[in-house]
Amino acid sequence: MAKTTDWVPGTRETQLEMCRNWIGILTADQRTAWGIPAANFNALGVAYGSALVLFQKATSSERTAAITAECQAAFKAMIDTMRDFKRRFFLVPPLTDPDYVRLGLKIPDRTPTASGSPTAQVKVENYLVGRHQLGVRIVYVSGDPEDPANKGYRIWYGVAAPGEDPPADPDALHRSFYTRRKKDLIDFAFGDSGKNAYFAVQVENDGKKGPWGPLVSALIP
Repeated sequence: MAKTTDWVPGTRETQLEMCRNWIGILTADQRTAWGIPAANFNALGVAYGSALVLFQKATSSERTAAITAECQAAFKAMIDTMRDFKRRFFLVPPLTDPDYVRLGLKIPDRTPTASGSPTAQVKVENYLVGRHQLGVRIVYVSGDPEDPANKGYRIWYGVAAPGEDPPADPDALHRSFYTRRKKDLIDFAFGDSGKNAYFAVQVENDGKKGPWGPLVSALIP
């Protein structure tokens, strides 16, 4: 059996041991404290019991190809139930560090990952969505989209009617919104239909901004 690379132990014996340990820890008082319904706790016990019985058969003279397949399915069901428990009940409310140790889980690294000032430059591409609506798509001109410094985007925009002077540069744009999406939507006012919208964007990270992207324009439908 291949060893897993996450928090699940690498052998069936240790997987059974971990599940049995969880069942012992989850007393009635502890289940109440962590908000674990009786049905979920019972499901964990059933999954453990099935895996234990089939493991005993699969490691005895009773072993057959069918029993081996049933054992594999039982362990998958038990581990899936354990994963669901960890996700639903062991993270919210957060466990204390001693709780993680008792459950055989790794204590989370709570030190935030440092991220510096954003240096990437991005631009906006527009596309039609509906009446008075324009979609905006973020496109990287330079820099790494996976860099943790590039957390989000401050999209600046303005509107000018036909015949009005367009903004001279991005600093002349006075409306903005922040998004972490690379695609978003701007819903303009009814009276803006037929006017020109102007956009520029900066990568933003905790108030720190990267360089301006180019000023672009689009007709508001």
